[in-house]
Amino acid sequence: MKAALDSSVIIAAVDASDPDHEGCHALLGSGRFVVHGHALTESFSILTGGKLGVRIAAPAAAAILESLSARLSVISLSEKELLSAYEESSERGIRGGAIYDYLHLAAARKGGAPKIYTLNISDFLAFHRPGDPAIERP
Repeated sequence: MKAALDSSVIIAAVDASDPDHEGCHALLGSGRFVVHGHALTESFSILTGGKLGVRIAAPAAAAILESLSARLSVISLSEKELLSAYEESSERGIRGGAIYDYLHLAAARKGGAPKIYTLNISDFLAFHRPGDPAIERP
């Protein structure tokens, strides 16, 4: 079964200056992965927004993500699934921007991924519960 990725892994995989580049690049090249659609949007935002210290033009960022698309299966959450995630947020201690990470986890569950790879382990472990996909670092 394929694993899931969050955007931190995608960005590190394409940014050769990232300290986690080698591991993330190797992981991304090893198979197909499930991603929440928001991971692509986050990745595009980071690539074009200058957070890497280099601002990539939108067409180049789109081309990078397009080149990765053969390895990614995008999982969308329905309105009902989104609302369910919002309702679960209180019991999991999720507030504010943590909902975005939680939606990555919800998409991983929906996609049947046994684990999700992230560079933000502590963020995900804060709301992880038994039965959720395992949280792992590449």
